[in-house]
Amino acid sequence: MDLRVDGTSISKRLKPTQILLCDAMDIEQVEDLTTVLIDSEKTGMDSKGKTNTELLYHDDDGDSEDYADYVSDYGDNDDFPYEDDCSIVQSHFDNVDLPPGIEASIPWLKGPATIGNVPPAPGASSAPCLDESKKETTLNLADGGVKSASTSTSMFPIPSGSYQKEEGNEEHGVMQKFQSFKNFGVVDDFSDHHYSNLTSAGEKQPKEWVKRIQDEWKILENLPEIIYVRVCEARMGLLRAVIIGPSGTPYHDGLFVFDCFFPPKYPYEPPMVYYYSGGLRLNPNLYNCGKVCLSLLGTWQGQPTERWVPGQSTMLQVLVSLQALILNARPFFNEPGYETLYVGAEGDRGSREYNEEVFILSLKTMIYTLRRPPEHFEDFVAGHFRNRARDIIVACKAYREGATVGSVVVKDGVPDANKMEKGSSGEFKRKLLKMINAVIKEFVKNGSTDCEQFQFQTS
Repeated sequence: MDLRVDGTSISKRLKPTQILLCDAMDIEQVEDLTTVLIDSEKTGMDSKGKTNTELLYHDDDGDSEDYADYVSDYGDNDDFPYEDDCSIVQSHFDNVDLPPGIEASIPWLKGPATIGNVPPAPGASSAPCLDESKKETTLNLADGGVKSASTSTSMFPIPSGSYQKEEGNEEHGVMQKFQSFKNFGVVDDFSDHHYSNLTSAGEKQPKEWVKRIQDEWKILENLPEIIYVRVCEARMGLLRAVIIGPSGTPYHDGLFVFDCFFPPKYPYEPPMVYYYSGGLRLNPNLYNCGKVCLSLLGTWQGQPTERWVPGQSTMLQVLVSLQALILNARPFFNEPGYETLYVGAEGDRGSREYNEEVFILSLKTMIYTLRRPPEHFEDFVAGHFRNRARDIIVACKAYREGATVGSVVVKDGVPDANKMEKGSSGEFKRKLLKMINAVIKEFVKNGSTDCEQFQFQTS
């Protein structure tokens, strides 16, 4: 059975109501972008006939007064991250064409579960994705319900409510499910998976490919504690990963969702990976269009030692690279050449300001992840934020009082003063003041009971 799938056939089989994964060839050919709201009946087309859609959130419902300021930020150029003075350095990102220089070891691959000789983790870098200056991102996270699927867009289908505030035994049940939620699990199907159109249930696959995917699953049974994975028994090519933002980074306590696809030629070619950005670019390597820029995936040229090794590299290596190389403490320097272009005090200042913008975007990501939890992770999302809500707000309070982003380590609601550094900017504090109340409101809706005391009065 011929299982060859070229780029054209793959792009045709992707869901028309989802964002297409941008690859290097498509990116260079894009001349213009038409931004549309995705619904079940229509999509936007560019001049070349390709579907070009951005993941947009547009919840039209009643706003409370204390939420209005937060909502207005999405359409306000003064407040939207990557467009204000604090992130002016971001405008240079796509104009630098230097080789990457980022490496990280992969201790998870040293155990007995590895396959073959696994090379060190490859470097990560960024490459142009889409003409972002021509995009219009609509992120209206107004309070309350949402419109039907025909008039509203979302990252994932709206679940029945397991992530919303519940009462009595049902709420207790969500926390029980969260506490028993395993890092690796097998599910029956992925109806909302980005690559679901590339495979079908019961599709016959070569025995060699099936055996390799089963071996990958065995490796993934020993994941790092901040990475959670679900794979599909009926469609073995699909995988979904949720990574918890590491402590000590501007991504701390956030949840970041990736859909992965094992192609027919795997492991002789790398998997495909899509990031649910929600229209927010919070890392040089994670684009608004969902592209993940990583040498290991072949989406950045990198050095030969950083690339996918046919027959040897693994999905675990990809996932740990996402966590260690991309969601790191100083993502400003993920951009190739920045370690040499911005050195000393200038580099520290650029990194600190970039981290401030990233943290604001991470808070916004928390909100829409709570409202649109990925399928099979609904109870995990609800439980995670109930469990971490107070620590997140305590960290926000410390940032408001001058601590630098990423320097606040909170345990059981108490920040570690010994690790805290001072130096947050006034502009960041102003933006954070608006975000704190919006995040607290969402945490309370999710079932948290110890956050409202941290609300700030805004004039």
